[in-house]
Amino acid sequence: MSKIGHFCLICPKINIKFLSPRSFRFLMRQQKIIELEKKYIMQTYIRPNFVIDHGKGCYVFDKKGKKYIDLVSGIATCPLGHGNKELANAVKKQIEKLTNPSNLYYSEQQVLLAEKLVKLSKLDKCFFSNSGTESAEAAIKLVRKYTKKPGIISTKHGFHGRTFGGLSATWKEKIRQPFKPLLSNFKHVDYGNAAAVEKAIGKNTGAVIVEPIQGEAGIIVPPKGYLKNLREICDKHGILLIVDEVQTGCGRTGKFFAYEHENIKPDIVMLAKGLANGIPIGATIAKEEIASSFKSGDHGSTFGGNPVACAAANFTLDYIAKNKLIANAEKQGKYIVEKISSLNFENVKEIRGKGLMIGIGVKANAKEIVKKCNEKGLLINSPEDNTLRFLPPLIIDKNLIDEAIKILRKIIN
Repeated sequence: MSKIGHFCLICPKINIKFLSPRSFRFLMRQQKIIELEKKYIMQTYIRPNFVIDHGKGCYVFDKKGKKYIDLVSGIATCPLGHGNKELANAVKKQIEKLTNPSNLYYSEQQVLLAEKLVKLSKLDKCFFSNSGTESAEAAIKLVRKYTKKPGIISTKHGFHGRTFGGLSATWKEKIRQPFKPLLSNFKHVDYGNAAAVEKAIGKNTGAVIVEPIQGEAGIIVPPKGYLKNLREICDKHGILLIVDEVQTGCGRTGKFFAYEHENIKPDIVMLAKGLANGIPIGATIAKEEIASSFKSGDHGSTFGGNPVACAAANFTLDYIAKNKLIANAEKQGKYIVEKISSLNFENVKEIRGKGLMIGIGVKANAKEIVKKCNEKGLLINSPEDNTLRFLPPLIIDKNLIDEAIKILRKIIN
């Protein structure tokens, strides 16, 4: 018998593949994990039939040792990729020092992170939570407290989370319907149409909430000047502008915040996903006069802004700046678009996005393409039936992009 690769044995005479004992144990363990997941975990996700065990850079590996190029990066949560030892050391150091004394006490890591985000956003104060949807809840409560008006204008196809406030701002009826009645006084208008927003403003309108690029809708980029027009409309009518940077933020679009592409200043910004490279954290950042409307007891979070998450976030922001990952996002994003465009894929209708937030409109069933890509060792995502979504780590390079597109080309051409 001769050894094939790392795991398989072949019997030359009868040409039958056998798993080595080690590989067989990994396979059984993977299947057992899948069985236990179905038994013990609420079934709110549809997962592919493998278990990701570990990662390195832009690669992840399943329990059988199969390698995948990761163009999902935890749905934009891992800008530094996987297995960053410096990040692990920073988190380890903080855990050994202090985990979570709660927000009843001052936290050095939290203050350092708030200072960074205030300088980056050019706003004034932060509230820390644990996720993007929690950052939406804080923003909605800020609007209510500051403006004394319950009305918020959101957009069709927009996504702002799945808790009751975030879900009320979210448009997709499929995920809204089972939980109605939701919060009242939310209106949804056409995305990219500033005039529709102005028309929807009423006497009880306190704010407009918008994504600079719609992520869960399939990477929808609004017309140039859209955010600038919204800023002018909000100023004209004395209402607040909330920009949801949960998916677009932390350098993904080639600017730290996507709203910087239009040189505007929001009243409130929501941030999460890539902020701590996969460690749960959310942030709501606001102008001084709005932020100061929150008083002791108005809002809170036991784990929000804990020292471990903030240490991870501080390291992540420093690493992004030190290694010029925002410039790399812009550069490699352009390369992906140019590369795919030059190959004239038969089943590709259009390519949308900015930086390393890219949507590819396809003629075929996108979810089937995702499944086949997984089988060939490429992780991509499909937020809609006709769209492939690329959200790779910001550390990705041309060689890895070429490798990924080579796999994709065999499947969708």
